[in-house]
This record gives sequence, C-alpha cells and structure tokens, in this order.
Amino acid sequence: MRRIPLTPRPDWQAKADAIGFVYHATDGAPYWDETAAYAFTLAEIDDVLEPAAEGLHRLCLDLVEEVCRHDTLMDRLAIPRAHRQFVRDSWARRDPSLYGRFDFAYDGAGPPTLYEYNADTPTAVFECATFQWLWLEERLATGTLPAGSDQFNSLFEALRDRFKAIFPTGGYVHFAAEPQSVEDRQTVRFFEDLATQVGIEPKFVAMNAIGLNETGQFVDDAGDEIQAAFKLYPWEDMLREPYAPSLAGASVRWIEPAWKAILSNKGILPLLWERHPDHPNLLPAYFDDDPAALALGEDYVRKPLFSREGANIELVRAGVAETALDEGYGAEGHIRQALHMPPAFDGRYPVIGAWIVGDRPAGIGIREDDHAVTRNLARFVPHYIEPTEA
Repeated sequence: MRRIPLTPRPDWQAKADAIGFVYHATDGAPYWDETAAYAFTLAEIDDVLEPAAEGLHRLCLDLVEEVCRHDTLMDRLAIPRAHRQFVRDSWARRDPSLYGRFDFAYDGAGPPTLYEYNADTPTAVFECATFQWLWLEERLATGTLPAGSDQFNSLFEALRDRFKAIFPTGGYVHFAAEPQSVEDRQTVRFFEDLATQVGIEPKFVAMNAIGLNETGQFVDDAGDEIQAAFKLYPWEDMLREPYAPSLAGASVRWIEPAWKAILSNKGILPLLWERHPDHPNLLPAYFDDDPAALALGEDYVRKPLFSREGANIELVRAGVAETALDEGYGAEGHIRQALHMPPAFDGRYPVIGAWIVGDRPAGIGIREDDHAVTRNLARFVPHYIEPTEA
C-alpha cells in the first residue's frame, strides 16, 4: 500500500457534476481529492482486505442471531424494549440486506483492524461505485496509471444484481431520505437508477413526508401505500420516532431491514471482542461501565453507541480526552476501544471502507483526514491495484 502523488485532471469537476456527483466539495473544501491515489498489490486485496471483510461479516451475522435471543444484549445495544420483537421478527424472516461498510485501519503491513461497521446507512457509496471507477478508466486511457492497473470495485454491478435478487419480479419501491441533504438525495438517486435497471419502478419520498393511513399502513405524500422502501435514515432514529409503534403492524419491506439496528451500533465492538478475543481484525473493546475497560489504561478511544462521521468520538491519551467533533451524540451510552492510530501517509490518515453487498465483499473506498478521527469533511481519495508483473 502506497500513497502516490498525481496531477488532478483539469476538468474533473465538470465530469463529476455531469454524473450527479455534485457534492465533490463541502463549504469550499474539496471532498473528492485526486491529487493522490493509494496503490495496492493484488495480494493485499485478495489475501488480506477481502477475506477480512468477509470473515467479519460472518461474525456479525452470528452476533445478530445471539442478540436476538437475549434481552440483556438488546439492553446493551440500547434497542427500545417496545420494538425488540419487531427487530427479532425481521431477523427470523431473514429480511434481505443490501449493503454495509467496514471501516479499517490498514497500512499494507499488519492485518486490517476494524474501527466500526456502518451497517445501516453507509454513505460514500455513489462516489466509490461510479466516479472512482470512471477516474480509473480515464487514467488508464491517458497513460497516467500503469497499463494493466485495476481497482477493487465491483460495487455498481453488485448493488444492481442485489436489487434484482431482492426484487426478482421488479415492482414498485419507494426511496426515502432527507431531501435537504444534497449528498443523501444524490445517493438515493443513484440507488433509484440501479433499481430502474433491473425493472423496479422507483418513487422518491422525503422521510418527513411519510404518514400513516386509517388502516395503519405507511403512505407517501400522495397517499400511495408504501409496501417496500429503501431508506437512507438510521434505525436508531426510526425506532425513536413518534411513528415507531406503527412499524411492526405496517407491511413494509424495509431496505435496510430492521435487524440492522443491531449491527449499526458501536456496541457490537465489545460484543465481538468478548466472543472473539485476540481476533487479528478486532481491537480490544468494552462498554464504558465495564470494569474490564480499565485494562485499556489511560490510552483509548471513547465512542457513543450511535454517531456519524466521527462525531463525539474522544481520543484519550494519558487520561486526557480530545473530542474531534461535538454534535451531541452519546445519550444512549458509550464504549471504549483500544487506541490504534491509523497509519500516516504524507501526514494524512486514511481509513479504508470495505463494502459488503449481500454477503460478499464488493470493493473499497478510502477516506483521508488530517486528523486521526475521520470526520465529516474527510476527503475521498481513489485507489488502484498495481499490475502484477509477468
């Protein structure tokens, strides 16, 4: 794994805009950054990153099965008691999952180390699946990458095929998000396009426009009943909304399914460590109130059970805490994870997002920050696989 400086394409912004990747800058700061790229060997992908993601995915599914059997574990994950059977029923039916993203620290030397699992509403999927691939194709065409270079990125095709597997006969599917967020809306448009390609008829609805009819079924703003819905909105919030008591009685097929409420929770990190101590891809982790957490000493990371994009994550060094970004998360509880600094390349800290689609790894995307915690303004940096010498 190497960080390779590159000269950006002069017209990349126009090309991003042309495909709908219009959030390539945030508040004037670049989000997409092609002043460099990360180069990997094929062995690093095939023998290290891909197996790590696939193996951790299996461990996570085993954990869902166990959590569904024990209220004490549901308590630990702050899943509201009133909606636990709804979550359990979703798992008992094996309601299908579309995707998830493991966030790894990796330097090309040691094993990938799991920071967290974005299992419910992972973003960066659009730019990873589309613009990153278009970048590779153009770099190859212009000779600015070595001939024969590749990318670990079947995300577009895998997501499209997964939609077909979930909805084999097509049909009518709602797509929901907060329309005020440009990134969320464009991400959902990407999924609408994928769905259209496999015979699904998509219809967008704003999350705050979803209502209930007189029979207790969810409806959109035109009064059309919602029978299946992809939602870019987290289960921990949905289970706490005023409409939550109606979720179990409504016949909506949600993507992601309700059992992802278990995995979209940093509380799985201590549960995984407890069940798989010394696993090469896991860090020691404990719930904040567990006396065993004292084993981490005065250097650790304190994370809320629920948070997004580095918010309210505390780096504790020599007993002194530094909060990277305070957005008010943490009311439901915290965990502590062993301090494991990401590798530094040219003063930047990359985190590798390894995508799972269905049950299979489907590619990676890299977010890079100037801080050890990957925050909301972290940049997306493309990658490629170096050609194997004959």
